[in-house]
Amino acid sequence: MSEIIFVVEQDADGHLEARALGHSIFTQADSRDALHTAVRDAVRCHFDADKLPKLIRLHFAHDEVIAA
Repeated sequence: MSEIIFVVEQDADGHLEARALGHSIFTQADSRDALHTAVRDAVRCHFDADKLPKLIRLHFAHDEVIAA
């Protein structure tokens, strides 16, 4: 596998939550730097060393609500 993609959203308390697409991997952190570390650790725990993806892509998603 060359790449794994995570969708990152901010929860109501301001924490960043990352969920992998197509894999049962979820992690969270308080900052982007901490999230980078947490995602790398989660990916290393999930895959065997010879199956590790070469790239981790973080897709930051957010909702924007405006008045009509």
